[in-house]
Amino acid sequence: MSNATLARMVLLAALAFAASPLIFPGFAGYDAGRFPIPQVDPPVQPEGWAFSIWGIIYLWLILGAGFGLWRRKDDPDWRAMRPPLLASLAVGSVWLPVAQHLPGLATLMILAMLGGAILALLRAGRRDPGWQAGPVALYAGWLTAASGVSAGIWLGGHGWLSPIAAAILALLAVSALALAVQTRRPGAWPYPAAVIWALLGIVIANLQAGPGGRWPVIATAALAAAVLFCRIWTNRPAADDRMARRTDRPGKDRP
Repeated sequence: MSNATLARMVLLAALAFAASPLIFPGFAGYDAGRFPIPQVDPPVQPEGWAFSIWGIIYLWLILGAGFGLWRRKDDPDWRAMRPPLLASLAVGSVWLPVAQHLPGLATLMILAMLGGAILALLRAGRRDPGWQAGPVALYAGWLTAASGVSAGIWLGGHGWLSPIAAAILALLAVSALALAVQTRRPGAWPYPAAVIWALLGIVIANLQAGPGGRWPVIATAALAAAVLFCRIWTNRPAADDRMARRTDRPGKDRP
């Protein structure tokens, strides 16, 4: 498949993905009654406002794919990331109707979406960070957290772990994966930013539920968010140095 054809398909997939909430409206999390142990207010789930990030994700993915088709359809720097991103978006475009009825299959699907998104991020070039790596990073970061949420609800809903234990295990897995990806792409700050946003949503949700026995979940999510933020901050000097080296020109005055 040619690079230009992939560019067109990625844009179409991004549009279909963004249209899916309009085609399949009404999803507000897994139906608690579809689990052997109903999951009402699971501690691993962020506060509702945190999901507003999807609007930014949809828009940025469409803009990035549109720019890629318009200006970079034959650019080899974009070629490697397009197949896994296309696969992830294609699965994502049909995720909502599955999630409304089959949360187990939806969990497997979101893990597949995550795999494609992370692979796309790791393959993304560095020429157009605001159009190429940026939107994919935000998408992959939110999917990292969402996969942990989905798996945590599934574990608690089937009684394999208590809701608190399932939440902590999911948060530890999310944190480990986020740190690993952040290490591979330290300049792709939207990735950890999306994870941090989800972690803050989990902290607020559990505080509003009345912390009680939820303090371990609150502490785990807060600590993970702090570590990821510190990594963003410490990566800034290296990114600034690389930018300075690229913009330096012979003959320019230096301090």
